[in-house]
Amino acid sequence: MNKIWCNPGAHVCAARWHVSMPGMLAFRKARRKLRMGTICSPNPSGTKTASEVCNADWMASLPPHLHNVPLSNLAIPGSHDSFSYWVDEKSPVGPDQTQAVKRLARISLVKKLMKKWSVTQNLTFREQLEAGIRYFDLRVSSKPGDTDQEIYFIHGLFGIKVWDGLMEIDAFLTQHPQEIIFLDFNHFYAMDEAHHKCLVLRIQEAFGNKLCPACSVESMTLRTLWEKKYQVLIFYHCPFYKQYPFLWPGKKIPAPWANTTSVQKLILFLETTLSERAPRGAFHVSQAILTPRVKTIARGLVGGLKNTLVHRNLPAILDWVKTQKPGAMGVNIITSDFVDLIDFATTVIELNDLLEDRALTKC
Repeated sequence: MNKIWCNPGAHVCAARWHVSMPGMLAFRKARRKLRMGTICSPNPSGTKTASEVCNADWMASLPPHLHNVPLSNLAIPGSHDSFSYWVDEKSPVGPDQTQAVKRLARISLVKKLMKKWSVTQNLTFREQLEAGIRYFDLRVSSKPGDTDQEIYFIHGLFGIKVWDGLMEIDAFLTQHPQEIIFLDFNHFYAMDEAHHKCLVLRIQEAFGNKLCPACSVESMTLRTLWEKKYQVLIFYHCPFYKQYPFLWPGKKIPAPWANTTSVQKLILFLETTLSERAPRGAFHVSQAILTPRVKTIARGLVGGLKNTLVHRNLPAILDWVKTQKPGAMGVNIITSDFVDLIDFATTVIELNDLLEDRALTKC
């Protein structure tokens, strides 16, 4: 319990605090759900949304005392390999794969199996946004044989065109002007300077004045961004970011990777990296994901990532999320595979209820 400041003789105030605080948290949750509404747009893929309650406007629905809190101190749900809800098994194998895999992929069945291990999400960008996801993990590549410098999302196999994804995201942001997103371009494959220039131009064309220039992390609050009508923070893990004021350097959003199949080792890693988090100057991504080994894939070849590794371990990962608290030395962005399989986004969002209103602790 945090220290409560009261006037002399105000023991009644302390008693009232103990009685009312749980009720206040419940009230905030109920109010936020009412403001966010209960209906998202129809889901054409047939998959369920991450919650019965639509989180399309959860940032706009946060209580006023959180509007001045740096985004680096809020709990924000994100998705891992966010674009991989669709990959093209008919396209060439991506340049992110080894030559051995490329040779094996000449067998048509191999690509079908690759798809089972390349897909890490069920929901489209729009559906993820409506579910409350605000951080997107993006890997991009040019495609062999293309002469138009088109850029695609990539995870073993090629996904949709980056431009199509950006336009889908921008359409959502236009309809929800108080929602803020993080686009983390952290892997680039088969891209020369011309490809980078093409990609950055597409980013500019898609978001225009919604792009937030790189500046102090601590100055990034909801209120500041709303006043300037900024909605998009672009992180670019390549020296090319220096040429554009709206590209944030990758070092401003570290995302330590556990690289394990063990839930116990993952949680230990997440706890350790949180304890080592810099209190200022950067956002922080907790990658609450498990990574298959070669033997994992061999054992569950037909089952794929979701059925072999993710589905049975997500409840334990969610239990860890529920024990966390946001803040300068707490969790910030938390990512997951298949964010719709559990109530992931809502669970992360509700951690912000732990960031109390300082005014309520005084009498």
